[in-house]
Formats: sequence, structure tokens, C-alpha cells
Amino acid sequence: MCRPTHFDVTYAINPWMRPEEGADPSRALRQWAGLRDLYRRLGHTVQEIRPDPSLPDMVFAANGATVIGGRVLGARFRHPERAAEGPAYLSWFAEQAADRGYGTIRAPRFVNEGEGDYLLVGRTVLAGTGFRTEPRAHEEAEEFFGLPVVTLTLVDPAYYHLDTALSVLSDTEIMYYPPAFSEGSRALLETLFPDAVLAEAEDAAAFGLNALSDGRHVLLPAAATRLAGVLAARGFEPIGVDLSELLKAGGSVKCCTLELRPG
Repeated sequence: MCRPTHFDVTYAINPWMRPEEGADPSRALRQWAGLRDLYRRLGHTVQEIRPDPSLPDMVFAANGATVIGGRVLGARFRHPERAAEGPAYLSWFAEQAADRGYGTIRAPRFVNEGEGDYLLVGRTVLAGTGFRTEPRAHEEAEEFFGLPVVTLTLVDPAYYHLDTALSVLSDTEIMYYPPAFSEGSRALLETLFPDAVLAEAEDAAAFGLNALSDGRHVLLPAAATRLAGVLAARGFEPIGVDLSELLKAGGSVKCCTLELRPG
């Protein structure tokens, strides 16, 4: 995770961002700290990367890399406003490699925005494209991790990363918002996950799918109340989190969280 010390909305690279309104860094920090402390209370370990004053979106750690089996594939951002985040996260992994067991650390050749567009389900990587990550990056990820990669095309600019429209609940379960995907990708998801939880427009707009599950607890925006009820009926324990200040930049629970999967 990355503390939002320097968080603000100073440019617009997605439909949620309104620079004329700005943001409250102090409120963002309080909300973010609540999420971090919640992870710790649930028994998870949180590592923090030092924020860069010139990178207001660095708080969205999920975009910084993808880590599977101790192998680290760095990010390469589409927009120049975030370009320096990729090297910053790679440097952190290089510094932590010996102590944390990270093996191969690679800078990518093609645009990919980390776990914003790469989500691991069991031993399969679901990979988003359409707005940020390039399709050629999916081939690079498949070769690097040695895992099958399933390409999913996003068509609604409000859901510009895969993790805004789809969330992994367990090694076999997901939830997603069908209208965010192309017709072919919807058909593919229906085939692969016939029992998936389907979100409605209200919960999707509340960023309810930008959630993180540890297989039991599902941390998601508190405003996604219907989705929380469906998850509870499925046997999960939904926990509502208020990250409304960070939503002003188009991010919530998952955006703030890069999962570190050791080898």
C-alpha cells in the first residue's frame, strides 16, 4: 500500500476525475488508514512504499505491478501523468527482493497497469484491455508467469480497469458488472463462471466491484449495499469501507491494494 500523503485530483485521465473540484488529502489519508488498519485486524501483513510528492495517484498501489509466485512484472502506464510510478514500484521490489523472497523482477515491454488489469483466479489470469493495458501485454504476462491469460475487453470508460468491473472472490468465484464488457467477453465470462455474482448498475457506480476478498472477508465500498447482501447470502463476510475521497480519482479498496504472492 502507499500512503496518500500527496493525494489530490490535479488532472483527468478517467471520467471520475474532476480537477476543478480537487480532493481533501487529510480526509483521504484518514480513510486509507482505516483500510490499512482493517487489513491488519483481519490478520494480513501490510507493506508500505514511500509516496512520491510528484505522483498524486501513487496511492493506487494495485497498478504498480503484478506479483505471482514471487515473480514481479512491473507496470508501464499509458498516461504520462503516472509514468514514473512504474519505476518507483520496481525500485521498491528490488530493494525488498532479498528479504521478501522476490525472484525475477522485470520491467514490461508493453503498456500494462498491474493488477488494475491483471486479476488472478486460481491459476488463471484474467486480463483487461480496451482503455489501458495493451493486448500484447497479455502475451507478455502469459510468457512471464507461465499461466494461462484470458483476455477480457472493457467497453465503458467509467470502468477503465478490469478491477473496477470485476472482483475475484475465491480461486473459483468472481463477481462482475456485465455491461462493462464487450459482448464476446460477457459470453466468455458466462461460460467460465456460470455462478458468478452479477452486480447491478447502482453498486457498480459505487465502485462495489473494486473490492478485495481473502476468501472469507470481502472488503468493498460501504455504499454497495445490495452487493454486500448478495455476498453474505453466498457465505462471505462483506465489510463496508468508506474510501469516498479516493473515489474522486476513480479508485477504492482494490485500487489501494497490491497483493504480494510469494514464491
